[in-house]
Amino acid sequence: MLIFKAILSFLRDKEYLELLYTTTIVLILGTVVFHYVEGWRWLDSLYFCVITLTTIGYGDFTPRTDLGKIFNIFYIIIGLGLILSFIQTIRDHYMNIKQKNL
Repeated sequence: MLIFKAILSFLRDKEYLELLYTTTIVLILGTVVFHYVEGWRWLDSLYFCVITLTTIGYGDFTPRTDLGKIFNIFYIIIGLGLILSFIQTIRDHYMNIKQKNL
């Protein structure tokens, strides 16, 4: 129940929503570029973006084209900080809600 409270309060805050929208736009942008540049399926492109920006990097997908590699360099530099900020913000928000309920 606490997790649902945290999610609802997160979605009500304008600052958090802007971060959520920005993160979503970065993931969509990467998905579209990799879909067309590398010729991957939509799901594979989204999967690659999430795995790359969360620094998991399984290695099952890698850009093969020069354009895909160049885009990936900039995508990681821009997207990594954004994704990590988003994850940290969610964690901090959840911890604040949890402490208020104790």
